[in-house]
Amino acid sequence: MAHLYPIYLQLAGKKCLVVGGGKVAERKVETLLEYEASIRVVSPEAEPNIQTWSDQGLLDWRRGVFQQQDLDDVFLVFIATGDESINKGITALCREKGILVNAVDDPPNCDFYVPSILRRNSLCVAISTEGKSPLLAGKLRRELEDTIPYEYGEWVDILGDLRDRIKGSNLSIEARKTLFEELVNSDILELLQAGRKEIIEERIEQCMSCLRE
Repeated sequence: MAHLYPIYLQLAGKKCLVVGGGKVAERKVETLLEYEASIRVVSPEAEPNIQTWSDQGLLDWRRGVFQQQDLDDVFLVFIATGDESINKGITALCREKGILVNAVDDPPNCDFYVPSILRRNSLCVAISTEGKSPLLAGKLRRELEDTIPYEYGEWVDILGDLRDRIKGSNLSIEARKTLFEELVNSDILELLQAGRKEIIEERIEQCMSCLRE
């Protein structure tokens, strides 16, 4: 099998379909809510949380079995029925329509796999075993939690703000690259980890002084 091509998707406002209403579907829905997707759930029955989210208007739950029209205008499909024959039929329809589909624990009926994710604000590390061992992916993610603490997320946010300032300057491309490298390799992350925030602005101004020259 060819290796998977890693990609990050913008799901905000995108219509995502979840077929199934059990615990697995509930976990999929919960994650999609975090990414502000527009969610439709199709299932005769659903877990209490799915029902609550539906009552709150956070998703659209159609009580019934899957119908082909459920795929209208859909961006991604997650199948969580546990029935391989249902998975196969829905997957075939998705592929006819060019819709990416993920059937939980059913690799032949998957166009993509959901990685184990470590998130620190805008910093996101995704670990995949290409569906071969989700448990190993989860173990590696937990090991990385100590290696990549929460301060990395703060540092990424700071770097994002500084990047906008640098891009709006009159510096040459080479000078911008040098400045980016100086910032990334500075001790600001260590200062964040040590709680020395009073020194961080001073350090940033030292690095960014060339913008005033």
